Amino acid sequence: MAPMPELAADILGWLVPVVIGVGVAVLIIAVLVWALRRARRSPRARAEAERLRAKAGATLVRLDDEVDELDLEVGLSGALYGGGAPASLRRARLTGQHVRDAAFEDYRAISGADVLPDEIRRGATRIERTTGEALARIAAARAEHGAWVRANVSAASQVEAARERRAQLRASMGDPAALVAELSARFAEEEWRDASRAAHAALAEIAEAEQLLAAAASHAADPSLSALPELAAAERALRQAETDARILEETHRLILQAAQAVPDEVAAARSALRQAAITRDHLEPPDSERLGGELRAIEIELTNIETDAARRPTRAVDAIARLRSRLDLALGDANTAQQRLRGARTALPGTLAAARGAIAHAEASVAHARSGADARSRLVSAQRELANARQADDPVAALDAARRAMRDAEDAKALADYASRPHISG
Repeated sequence: MAPMPELAADILGWLVPVVIGVGVAVLIIAVLVWALRRARRSPRARAEAERLRAKAGATLVRLDDEVDELDLEVGLSGALYGGGAPASLRRARLTGQHVRDAAFEDYRAISGADVLPDEIRRGATRIERTTGEALARIAAARAEHGAWVRANVSAASQVEAARERRAQLRASMGDPAALVAELSARFAEEEWRDASRAAHAALAEIAEAEQLLAAAASHAADPSLSALPELAAAERALRQAETDARILEETHRLILQAAQAVPDEVAAARSALRQAAITRDHLEPPDSERLGGELRAIEIELTNIETDAARRPTRAVDAIARLRSRLDLALGDANTAQQRLRGARTALPGTLAAARGAIAHAEASVAHARSGADARSRLVSAQRELANARQADDPVAALDAARRAMRDAEDAKALADYASRPHISG
């Protein structure tokens, strides 16, 4: 039997190399993991992930446009063919809407600056796959519907139906010039500029559609010619005219509603300032002085807004909503839960109106710009937040949602306006 010292030396002689080997292996694995993570977060990996995100965004924009086109085609199919056309268009539209909405959520999720390249790549791949499948279904449904129309509906009857739709649209628009004249007589130009632009565009698009339909009618009478290109172009012009007519009506309505709401919004803001002054009296001197300075600045701005509110009501409502947000930040934790609730109730109507106005401006910009997925996803988010604000039972939660809707709508408009400007490459 070996002495104890010799046994211990044998064990150590066997154990030390094993420990060293395991340690080296662990170190090598750690280095490899670190290198792999570094490579996945490298500028090259980020650039590749952004390329995939941009590609997925372009496909998502195509799907969004196709779904909009399907909305028109499904409506026309029901109106023109009495429900006899194949139901594939309606099914494709529903599927496309569902996929588009989910894809916009995914796109927003991978659009933050702090999202890792691997997450961007996985999300972009999923968006590309689902939107591509939806586009394929839409194309197949459109082909089936087109074949049915060619087999069952004459070009002449399609032209006549399109002309009827044009006449109905023109009648529903009323007198766009009268709406603009009403606004221009009472309000500053910046208030009604979008309405005027939409009115002129809608009338021009109606006239363009009539010219295209005249050409389509001429081709329909000649068996050797196809009327389909002119019909499709006329339908696109009519669809854009519908969009512009809606922008005109919505802008007109929002301006008049804002003009009615301004006195109440000013009164509510002044009441909130008085309540804040009472709260200030119970604060420690440094906090009281800080809040007092902010209250004086807000009151000065509110007075300036009020002097021009009659001519610029939507701008006034928007500015007052921002002042209420600024007041909430100034108060911070000084307000009690009951005071926050009361303040949210009085700030909510004006903030909802400001959010609706911001979304209307964003929709107009997106409708007339070659906007990409970023602008559209922000607009979708703004619309969703506005819906959340309207449905929320808690005034504080509703106010927060309305403010998020305003921010998202402003971002959407800025992105769409940027996309519409000509860019000079170096």
